[in-house]
Amino acid sequence: MTRLLIVGPQGSGKGTQGTRIAEAFGILTVSTGDVFRGAVSAGTELGQQVKAIIEAGDLVPDELTSAVVRDRLSQQDAADGFLLDGYPRNVAQVMHLDEFLEGRDEQLDAVIELDVPRDVSISRISLRAAEQGRSDDTEEVIANRLAIYERETAPILDVYRTRGIVDRIDGVGSLDEITDRIIAALEARGLNRAAAA
Repeated sequence: MTRLLIVGPQGSGKGTQGTRIAEAFGILTVSTGDVFRGAVSAGTELGQQVKAIIEAGDLVPDELTSAVVRDRLSQQDAADGFLLDGYPRNVAQVMHLDEFLEGRDEQLDAVIELDVPRDVSISRISLRAAEQGRSDDTEEVIANRLAIYERETAPILDVYRTRGIVDRIDGVGSLDEITDRIIAALEARGLNRAAAA
């Protein structure tokens, strides 16, 4: 059973790498972005709240986010392990996650930090916005999100560094090169990939 967290600024490729790593280790990816987008497209009450917040370029409140993630991690398909992407995004959420995992006598095995220069993040997001026609990826919104990441999310890495579970990975290179770096770091911790099907 493997429990991972992937952290990096917007445009670092954490969504793509998270999916690849989850597949390699045979675990579920829990992306708050996907969970929120699902709620928005379903038009639920939560989805409507989330939509207004996201369109303003702001982040969904901690309590709401933590409740959504706790619910997701309590489902059967997360029982064999998971990779979290986009949560926790600040120190308060780290405490929420600690409390939830401790209640199940569990803890994170490793935190993958994708290290990408700011200018690379911005050019990747701009390209993605153009390719996918994503209205929430305007330059102003991107700058706001990166500033929030640097102010709120980067400090969670210090918390996890004191626990000795952060692997800092160079996030620049081909998709395969970056995936290989992550897998090598996780295997060095004694975490094993899922047996090939």
